Amino acid sequence: MKTYSLNALTDQQKTSLLQRPKMDFVSIFNTVQPIIDDVESQGDAAVKAFTKRFDNVELDSITVRPSDLEVSLSDELKSAIDVAFENIQKFHEAQTQPILELETMPGVRCRKVMKPIERVGLYVPGGTAILPSTAMMLSIPAMIAGCKTVVLATPPNAEGKVPDEVVYIAQKAGVTDILLAGGAQAIAAMAFGTETVPKVDKIFGPGNQYVTAAKMILQNSEAQIAIDMPAGPSEVLVIADEDANPAYVAADLLSQAEHGADSQVVLVSISGFDLVALNQELASQLSQLPRKELAAKALENSFIIEVDSIDEAIQYSNEYAPEHLIINIKDAESVLDDITNAGSVFFGEFTPESIGDYASGTNHTLPTYGYARMYSGVNLSSFQKSITMQTLTAEGLKALGPTVEKLAAAEGLDAHKNAVTLRLRDLENE
Repeated sequence: MKTYSLNALTDQQKTSLLQRPKMDFVSIFNTVQPIIDDVESQGDAAVKAFTKRFDNVELDSITVRPSDLEVSLSDELKSAIDVAFENIQKFHEAQTQPILELETMPGVRCRKVMKPIERVGLYVPGGTAILPSTAMMLSIPAMIAGCKTVVLATPPNAEGKVPDEVVYIAQKAGVTDILLAGGAQAIAAMAFGTETVPKVDKIFGPGNQYVTAAKMILQNSEAQIAIDMPAGPSEVLVIADEDANPAYVAADLLSQAEHGADSQVVLVSISGFDLVALNQELASQLSQLPRKELAAKALENSFIIEVDSIDEAIQYSNEYAPEHLIINIKDAESVLDDITNAGSVFFGEFTPESIGDYASGTNHTLPTYGYARMYSGVNLSSFQKSITMQTLTAEGLKALGPTVEKLAAAEGLDAHKNAVTLRLRDLENE
């Protein structure tokens, strides 16, 4: 990892280091659009063809119901899934919002009611690693929200099947359909619907650049879907001071680096942190990882920023807006109020990012690529929409109606004004 001193950088260099590895969206969109078009026009047949082409798997059917499948998992693994499932369920159930009801003035009653998005699609990547954790992060809030149709898409394995871990979670969470497909073709199938894939209204989940491009294209298409967020490769920013254990910091950096060669990890090193020990730990731990080649390439895209104070560290982090932010300093939560841009934050030496990835209860589907400046991570409300309602009594209309008449007249919208005037006139005649 390259090392830079923040105070020695020019403004242009600082700006450059805030940028993520560039993605050629024009080229990616040109690759993805024909896939989308084929799925829209050919449905299941196109999904089967792309699955054979990209995954080397030939399928008889591209969908299956979780309830029709049997799983074979060890009791230990089931127990681990159950613990994580329960924690995620607890945290997301606590996000349930009661009906908001307020009388803004006598006789004028307003409400906001949360309703589930009826049909949702959940994308669970499965390229270089199976991700049952993502299946939980997406299916559990969908279950709590009360979504009626829940389609979980994930690439099939060499036998044309879904990993038992994902099936077990889908069964627990009440997923209605599993789509045996990955990539842009899976996103398109859920967006448009096919002979066997239900059409959805919103699509969730991380993915590679092709999945991300498909989501971005389709949210602006006649498919009429929403997406959770635009997202890029996974990333972490770690802030470490002289009290931080270099072995822990190295482990946290590598836990993101092993996601893929395009992942980015950043260390903001406050004066006193032992960088020599860190580099030794990185080399030692990296050499023992099964995915060391991917992690090593990710480290080549990553860097260390040296700063003089925690204030400088937090300021840089807020400008970078990381997906994951680890605060490994003394009295870590003392800076809580200063953090403005981050997908999810991990405080203290005993809170590795992998805890949030799997089982603490928070959601790991988070904004990347700097989108934490304006997007939240997936949460219960992501699977809901709010409907506002109002009720006026006669007294309420008498009190508020004249205000509306004046405002409508000022805008030259006479029909708006008349809708109030007619009622007020009848009330006066009574």
